[in-house]
Amino acid sequence: MDARTLAAVLSAVIVRPGLWGVSVRQAVRLAGRRWWARAPFLPLPPRRYTRFRLVTAYGGDGSAPPSAVARDVVAYLEWCRGFHASAEVPR
Repeated sequence: MDARTLAAVLSAVIVRPGLWGVSVRQAVRLAGRRWWARAPFLPLPPRRYTRFRLVTAYGGDGSAPPSAVARDVVAYLEWCRGFHASAEVPR
């Protein structure tokens, strides 16, 4: 994911406080091993995984406008939030 796309995704999530918790949870779950030991020192998924997801989502070489990727990430995070809410077991 290039810097413009990452900026678009972060911009789309930061204005939605309801997605902050789930975005952190998913970042931790998808982060590559020992992410803290490699620049840019962010919990980003491995490049191969990101590339695979972009190609399967958008076809071809996986390129898509940053706004489309941001919209899809927000939709994914909303889905994750709903999934986790429905999976909680009442006490």
